[in-house]
Amino acid sequence: MTTVHPAAHLAFDGSGIDGSLFTSVTGFARDTKWLNTPLDLWTNAGLGVFAILMLLGWWNARRRDTRTMTLALAAPVAVGFAFAVAEVAKKLVAEVRPCYSLPHAYFVDSCPVRTDYAFPSGHSTTAFATVAALWLLDRRLAGIATAFAFFEGFTRVYLGDHYPHDVIGAALLALPVAFFASWFLGRVAVPLVERLRGGALSPLLTATPAAHAAR
Repeated sequence: MTTVHPAAHLAFDGSGIDGSLFTSVTGFARDTKWLNTPLDLWTNAGLGVFAILMLLGWWNARRRDTRTMTLALAAPVAVGFAFAVAEVAKKLVAEVRPCYSLPHAYFVDSCPVRTDYAFPSGHSTTAFATVAALWLLDRRLAGIATAFAFFEGFTRVYLGDHYPHDVIGAALLALPVAFFASWFLGRVAVPLVERLRGGALSPLLTATPAAHAAR
């Protein structure tokens, strides 16, 4: 016999907020079963895109000033911090997944344990936090991240893992948290990064100009 965690009895049912929109999207998923597997694979693998964009930011920052490199190193820290805040919010809100509130809807993904709460979406938090962190570093990379973040959010609803408000809530939480975390680190950590650039980590934090390398 399965024992339900006591906290599950107090969990919030978010289906009354935008349950009809959720079922419209999952209905679309039911009608496009040929897309189910590709989007199911993408929703997790796609997070790698945000890691690659941050790596590109670091790579480009090697040729720029110390503050830029500081922002590049701060980006993954800010994303991790935003994700941690989102995890705390999950426990506080305790919104059960749609598969428990709307069991007759179409779901691509299997239903997780009842205490794996829905609000805010962790995947979307990572995606939009990357947008905010990159905005301070490289607006072009941030623009690319924005497009992928919206797509990531769509897949979370399409697969039946989250309500639309879970994705919107993730964006509203992640954008300011990651932005200010990155901004703060981009100011206070500059002296540390300056020292690191002149030390053993110099090859990782600076790029030797081709003209100098040829000498």
